[in-house]
Amino acid sequence: MKAPDFSDIYQIFAHYGREHPQLHTWLARLPEQLAEALDTRRHPEFHGWWQRIQQLPEIQSAEVKLQAAAITAEKGLQPDGQPLTASQQKQVTGLLRNLMPWRKGPYDLQGTHIDTEWRSDFKWERLYPHLGELRGRKVLDIGGGSGYHAWRIAGEGAEFTLCIDPSPRFFAQFAAVKKLLGKEGLPQVYHLPLGIEALPDRLEAFDTVLSMGVLYHRRSPLDHLLELKSALRPGGELVLETLVVEGDEHTALVPENRYAAMRNVWFLPSVKALSLWLRRAGFDNIRCVDLNRTSIEEQRATEWMTFQSLSDFLDPENPELTREGYPAPLRAILLADKPS
Repeated sequence: MKAPDFSDIYQIFAHYGREHPQLHTWLARLPEQLAEALDTRRHPEFHGWWQRIQQLPEIQSAEVKLQAAAITAEKGLQPDGQPLTASQQKQVTGLLRNLMPWRKGPYDLQGTHIDTEWRSDFKWERLYPHLGELRGRKVLDIGGGSGYHAWRIAGEGAEFTLCIDPSPRFFAQFAAVKKLLGKEGLPQVYHLPLGIEALPDRLEAFDTVLSMGVLYHRRSPLDHLLELKSALRPGGELVLETLVVEGDEHTALVPENRYAAMRNVWFLPSVKALSLWLRRAGFDNIRCVDLNRTSIEEQRATEWMTFQSLSDFLDPENPELTREGYPAPLRAILLADKPS
């Protein structure tokens, strides 16, 4: 079986490393990090997922839409110039189903609509009007899942977009999407199956860094904010989206055990407390641009994610509470700048 090919990202790191030397440091470590991340002894299921991706038809060119609610690739042509047959389109659907569950999207890929658990386009529409200029920027999306927001960012003209997420399944889903988008004319969007711990200290290589839905999973949220700051160049912009609670600058919820059925939730601060944390981490120009109660229209079970979802995690008698009795999910988006 053909192994994942990371030669393009190696070349990108070598190129941008002339301006950002720590990318060369990361490049030296990267092959070993990736070998460990995709080691089939640790992740035996990855072998099967990667086989499915190899079985997807080769797409030379397609009509691609990166500024629509669903990341879309249609009217795909194969290397011989022929469109996909009905049989091949059916095969695509079956192979993509083998990569379930699909969490973030949606996608429309060569006749297959993937109705993901999260309507990630809802979040994008809340965030996009407040973002700084993306055209020509180098962007890092941390914990970006299968790469939905990375593609949306690329659609706005980013020069280079890198999504990192330690889940091999999400890496496989990204690879499937990229293959079905076709080989011609795609922007520079890449995925590494790594967590933020893989980044070298003082990387300072990205103009924009996104951390969406990650902070509450970190045992040390202030350390995470410092890691984000380290990845940004001076003057760069942070996009931080996380669960919050109502309260003053001293308020933070620490769940006793689970929160909305999730085990690994550690800190849910108020917006004022989170702003204080950002100031302590050295950010300035901090502003909350969106505060939104997560709805069951935005997060729900679908035929592409058939497990329990938000409606199952709320108190059936009072949907303003989780089933553990905590305030129901409230999400904030904050933007902040790294001082020049």
